[in-house]
This record gives sequence, structure tokens and C-alpha cells, in this order.
Amino acid sequence: MSEQTTVINPLPAPLNGSTRVPGDKSISHRAVLFSAMAEGTSRVSGVLDSGDVRSSIRAVQALGAKVTLEKQVDGSLSGGITGWGERGPIQPDGPIDCGNSGTTVRLLMGILAPWDIEVELTGDDSLRKRPMRRITAPLMKMGVQFSLAGRETLPITIHGSRPLRAIEYDAPMASAQLKTAVLLAGLGATGKTILNEPAISRNHTELMLPEYGAVTTAAERVATVKGPCTLRACEVNVPGDPSSAAFLVCAALLKPGSEVQIENVSLNAGRIGFTRTLERMGANVSIEGLGTAGKEPYGIISARYTHELVGCEIPADKIASVIDEIPVLALVAAHARGLTVFRQVGELRVKEANRLKATIDGLSQLGVDAWVEGDDLYIEGQPDLQVPDGLVFNSHKDHRMAMTWSLVGLCGDKPVTIVDFDSIKISFPSFLGSLEGLAR
Repeated sequence: MSEQTTVINPLPAPLNGSTRVPGDKSISHRAVLFSAMAEGTSRVSGVLDSGDVRSSIRAVQALGAKVTLEKQVDGSLSGGITGWGERGPIQPDGPIDCGNSGTTVRLLMGILAPWDIEVELTGDDSLRKRPMRRITAPLMKMGVQFSLAGRETLPITIHGSRPLRAIEYDAPMASAQLKTAVLLAGLGATGKTILNEPAISRNHTELMLPEYGAVTTAAERVATVKGPCTLRACEVNVPGDPSSAAFLVCAALLKPGSEVQIENVSLNAGRIGFTRTLERMGANVSIEGLGTAGKEPYGIISARYTHELVGCEIPADKIASVIDEIPVLALVAAHARGLTVFRQVGELRVKEANRLKATIDGLSQLGVDAWVEGDDLYIEGQPDLQVPDGLVFNSHKDHRMAMTWSLVGLCGDKPVTIVDFDSIKISFPSFLGSLEGLAR
């Protein structure tokens, strides 16, 4: 396939006013997948309509769930999902293609673990390079079989097993996908399944499963689930995605004269680490809690142009809460006075692209010094950064890299070209429209 290029022109005015971002991607995946597992028909609203979430929808349909979601005026998906409940998923006609979605394939492994079916899981070129042994290893301890057993990457065939063994597992890394896969498998095991983490990861699963009738605990760095348990249908309203909001916040900080409010956005503590990082850089950012959807807090994030930013250090134990926002935070750090250090960010190497290398390469095109020592990322900021003419950034078909480099053009005074900008459809299809609407 040939590369597609998109020219991103400077916004005609500062960003001003209120807006909303599409539904949270992590919560949308879980609403679709957990509803498919449940007995009865769940009502879901605010679901993100993106390539990744569509992968989850297609997967559960192939496994026997009935999905009747319709596009709403705001672009979200709402409607009913009737799950397979106690009878379990059906044997699909062929392999399940998870597209570019790591969340879909990793959570499916946990969902399929306790059922007597054999399913081949695969994905696109990018997903087939991403590590899967971190998921298969604990599931094998519970009694699940995979072929080939030691395979690190997709395609992988899972052979479910019933009953599974409940285990206590010490995860080698903080990963919400790993944790969720083990907890979902634990729903089909007898007894308490316990997962211990080296650092805090997103807790959407522990907050949402009780809504479907599961007994979970969500302590700091420990999550448990009690099985066996068949989930029951419920109602889920998905708040806005803070990872998408981060790009609008950073745009406002970098575009002189801007002041924006992002409404109805998830304020889950494990997801808004980027606001704390920006505050430490001196940015004019604030959050206001307004309520909860289920157990998920939501509210408003406000941001105002900040003329003088300063570098800071983000310690290893805070990285999990900013991992998806590091590329755009690195761009903000490029405009700050002094050094910014992100500790222990090796996980960026195995995202949709090698985001660590892609971030350093992009910053070097801007003339900004950025480098890696071990797994630590260093950025030497330039408060008076001047963007060179004619820049062409490669997104590597990674939605977060595409949006990050587009801010160079949108918030500056020179157009830039992005290779494969269309990858934004993975998480934030209305990204440009949202920014242009605020710049009128």
C-alpha cells in the first residue's frame, strides 16, 4: 500500500470555548466485551466509534453476541448488546481478526480461556509484531493451552479449558490489559484469582465488573476476582476519553491566546496523570469533578495558553498513568525551559509503533535534543523553538504519533505534512474538526 500524506495547516485563530471528546476507548472496549459475556441484554451509550472498538464489536459478533448499536448525532454508538451468558461463546467460522487493537486480542484471550472452543486470533501487520507472551504465560498457569505454546506474537490459537485454576500471579509489568485478561479468565475459575502489579495501572476493569455482578477488589497494585461467575447485563454510559482530551489540552497550552474546557471527560485517577505532569511543568491546567458514571468519575478539564513552561522529572511509578500521552507531553517538553526526564518508558517500544524512537526522531526534526539512556527518555527544551520549513513527519500508522506531530502545524505558523495521518481514526476520528471548531 502506498503512503498517504496530509498537509496540516496552522489554525486561523486561538482555541476558545467548550467541547467534548469521543467516548473513552478503554471503557468502550470493556463495555462491548463484558456485555457480550453477560446473560441478558445490556444497554450501552457513549461508545467510541473507532477502528479499534469496531474490532471488538466484530469479534464478539463472531462469537455469538448480538450487537445492535446505532450511530448517534454526536458520532457515538448506543444501543443493546445481548450476550452469550451461561451457554458461552460459539465456535467462530474462522480466525478472529483484531485489526490494530491490542486491547481486543489480549482481553479476548482471557474471555475465551474458560470455554471449550478453539479460536485463532490474528491482526494487522502492526498487531502481529506486538508481544503476547505476557498474556499467554499466566493463562497457561490457569490451564489454558495455546499453539504454538511458546509463541510470542500473533497469530495464536487458544484452546479453552474448564474448569480453570485460580492463581495468584505477580505481573512482570504494570499493564491493564494483562491484569484484565487474568481477571476475566478468573471468572471461569473456582476461587479467588489475584494479580499483583509492580506499579499502578488503569483500573477500569475492577470498577466495571461489579456493575455486571462480579465480586472484585481493587486495592493499590492488587486486583482480585472471585469465580465462577456469570456476568449479568447492565447499563453503561461511557465518559469522554482523557487520552483524546490530552491533545486538545496540549494544543491550548501551545497556541497563544487559547483557553478551552473539555466537558464530560473521564477523570479516572489512573488516566489523568498527564494533567499532573503538565501542572508540574507550570502549565495552566485544572480539573473539576462533576459526578460518576457507574463508578467512573467524570468532569471538566480546563487549559489556558502558558507562555513559560519548565522541564520536570516524571518518576517510574507515575509512568503507567501517562504512558499513552508521552509523545504529546514530549512535544510540550520541547517548548519548556530546561530538561524533562521520563523514567522507565521502555514499554513505548512495543506500542502500535516504536513510540520511543518515533518521538526522538520527530523532535530531532524540530531541532530539539532528545535521547534515551537505558529506558529513560530525556528532552532538552527550547522555549523559543522555531519550527523549520517543509517538515514531513512519519506517523508510522500510529494514531497518537499522527496527532502529536499535527500539533506542530496546527499550533505554529508553518504547515507540516503527516504521513498516514488517517491513523487517527483508531481513537479520535473527529480530531481535526474538534480543533477547527474551537479556533473559529
